[in-house]
Parts: sequence; structure tokens; C-alpha cells
Amino acid sequence: MKNLLDVESLSKEEIEDLLLLAENLKEILSRPIPKVPTLRGKLIALLFYEPSTRTRFSFERAAKILSADTLTFTAKGTSIEKGESLLDTVKNLEALGTNLFVIRHPLCGVPHFLAKYINLPIINAGDGTHAHPTQALLDLMTVKEKLGTLSDLKVAIIGDIKHSRVAHSDILAFQKMGSVVYVSGPGFLLPEPKEEEYFRLKPHSFKVCYNLKTALENADIVIALRIQKERHGKALLPSFQEYHEFFGLKPQHLGWIKEGALLMHPGPINWGVELDPELEKYPFQVILDQVENGVAMRMAILLRLLSGD
Repeated sequence: MKNLLDVESLSKEEIEDLLLLAENLKEILSRPIPKVPTLRGKLIALLFYEPSTRTRFSFERAAKILSADTLTFTAKGTSIEKGESLLDTVKNLEALGTNLFVIRHPLCGVPHFLAKYINLPIINAGDGTHAHPTQALLDLMTVKEKLGTLSDLKVAIIGDIKHSRVAHSDILAFQKMGSVVYVSGPGFLLPEPKEEEYFRLKPHSFKVCYNLKTALENADIVIALRIQKERHGKALLPSFQEYHEFFGLKPQHLGWIKEGALLMHPGPINWGVELDPELEKYPFQVILDQVENGVAMRMAILLRLLSGD
């Protein structure tokens, strides 16, 4: 791999390689001093043009565990406010000695654009409504860790599918590993019929459900999504309360899924909207496991792109 731009460009073998590497690297996190010299002398620029907690800090943590240095960039307080272009910003950071860029941007395709003009590794940390490949990879890691397999599973993704880059990457990632994906939510937040074919990698591996029970029934994994209100452009929901009434996951829905099914969420969580607060006590809720695995997976990605090991 030269870059990590999306799930589409990854083969099943490349995904399996990253999963194995991340599983091996996770042991470092439990050491008394979680630090290895593997990327000493490397400089990683974190370019975040949108707010972030988990992704930004897990990349920073991953880099520091591997002994790399980081430059953390946000648009406010930089020459972006003076009119400097994105490409000029990146070229200037390259001139400062940067070895790899991690970028989050509100516009779809920005990491792909940079990859055409910058001869350094680019990691997509989320671009608009398009993709969030590192989240999909850490989700795969969490499921494999908990269930021991990634094949022949039913994955139910509930919420704002249309505007969620996490959903788009997860839909493709789980299918690539041999599972089926069912999505559900309000009709205006689901993929349109012409988009369904893009997400369906093979026959019967992807289904859009307008009925919540159909999506959840016998699911091995349930992934709840935040309503991407900031990407709607106009009001698409009457209220969060109404969304919670019809599509928020509640304790009574646990009877539809398989016993021991995993409950996941990429964060940030709006308790009482997409998830009932009572579900925080669900014994197979693995949301913080996802956060921890995010560090290990991002360590693996940095290592693979910067050293090839």
C-alpha cells in the first residue's frame, strides 16, 4: 500500500494483513511503558479540517507509541484563514520534513486529490460523506477479536446511512470479508435504488430495509449511527425524539438479535437518540473496545505505510 484512501481499493488479503499486524501490535498497549522505536525520526502531519476526538487522538497516540513525531493542524489560526490553498498547505508541510499525511476534510475526494500531487503516503481520516476506511478496519478488528470470524455474519447498520462515511466503508468492508450487511433507518436517510448497486459487492450480500425488525432479526452485529445533521443542508427530521421513537435502539430490540450479538457505535454517541441509555449496560456492547482497537489499527496502518513491515 502506498496510501489508504478508501475500502474499495483494499483487497481482502490486504485487510487480513492489517488485521494480523494490528492484533500483534495491540500487545504494546498493555506494556508498563507502551513505546517502541520503530518509527523514530518520522514526522506525521495530522490535518483535521473538521472536529474529531477519537480519530485525531488515536492517530496521535498511535504515532507516539511508535516514536514518530506529529504536527497537528487545524484550519483555525493558520494561513488557511489568509487564503492559502489546501495543496499549498500540504506542500509547505512536506517542505518541513513531513513523511506522511493524515487528513480529515468535509469535502468528498480531498485525500484522493492530494494523492495525485503529493508523493508521500496519504491516510483518509474521513472525507465528507464518502469514506472512513480506518474506522471500518478497526470495526473489523473488534468483531474478529470478539466473535473469532468475519465471514458468514449478519451485520445490521441502523441510522443515517446516506450521509455516513462510516456506514459506506463498513458496508463494503464486511462484504469483502464474507458477511452480509442489512441497513435500516428513515427512508430519506437510506441509499437510493441506484446507489444500492454500488454497495452490493455480490448477490444477496447487501439489503436496504425499511422495517427495523427485518434488519435486526438474527443479526450478529448491530452498528448504530449518529444522525449526520451537519451534512443535511436542510432539516430532514421532524425531531430527534421522533427518530428515537421509530429507529432508536432500545432494550426491547435485543430480543430480535442473536444472543451475544455485538452492539457497536463509531461515536460520538447521542444517548437517547440513536441508543437508549439502558443499552450502555448491555454486556456485549463493545464501543470502548472499538476506541482501544482504533489505536492498534492505526499503529498498523502507519507502520505499513512508513516502513513496509
